[in-house]
Amino acid sequence: MPRMLAVSDEVRAEIGDDEADRLLAGAHAPDTYDCTSCRTPGDSSHEATSTVLFVGDETAVLAFAHARCIPSQVVPVSEEQLLGAVRSISQTQGSVPASREQAGAEAARPTAPAAGQPAVLGITCGLVLCGDTAHAALVVEPTGPVGRPGSLSGEDEFLSLLTDHQFQLVENVDKAPAPPLPGWSVLMAMGKLHAILQPSATGGSSAWWQAHQPLQVTDAWRQAAGRQNEVTMYAVPAGAIGRQPREDLLRLALDRAAAQGLLVAAVLPLAGT
Repeated sequence: MPRMLAVSDEVRAEIGDDEADRLLAGAHAPDTYDCTSCRTPGDSSHEATSTVLFVGDETAVLAFAHARCIPSQVVPVSEEQLLGAVRSISQTQGSVPASREQAGAEAARPTAPAAGQPAVLGITCGLVLCGDTAHAALVVEPTGPVGRPGSLSGEDEFLSLLTDHQFQLVENVDKAPAPPLPGWSVLMAMGKLHAILQPSATGGSSAWWQAHQPLQVTDAWRQAAGRQNEVTMYAVPAGAIGRQPREDLLRLALDRAAAQGLLVAAVLPLAGT
């Protein structure tokens, strides 16, 4: 039975014309599925459905999503993340565990640290109110000073490194930064946060930050990111925010950092699901 499937040109190029045609004819597409974006049930025989291909180094997994949630696309992920996501889906049969109000993760930062020591970033996910609109936000804070490549001075240049990439100094958190930063994006896959991507010197994208393990986010955060198709990334130097247990306290800390001239931000497009 034919399915109401959308197969983008990039997905078709990865899986081949024959497989794409078999999918559209209903040979290998399921009637029902759990949407890889919103995690609610879908039916490809009765509603528009997107094919989403997650591609690792050696493995590729085809998933399905409501067309109203995301378009058909190819999502590059690391092999480890892809296999981990497959195991997670197999164990939970598509269910998503309850989220905390905020989630934190740490990962090694690829840019050079200060004083030759590995720089580590803390990532906090939360909803930040700008005017009357709640925006999905990431707050990035290193555990120590971050210097430029080759620097051994110990001077913290984290914010200036980001302003070199067109991040904006934030004076008022109520006003969202604009426009979206070209070439940067936030990678979601299987409903979890995987990476912040930056433009690569060789073309395409590379990971600016990558989670050690895919980071669970709240349903409200994911829905806001999907609705706006973007995420606001805030960044502060070490010690400016700390781990805040509630979103209202996170907002107060952001306001305080902005008043001290210690907050930069950019709007990053959402990549993946």
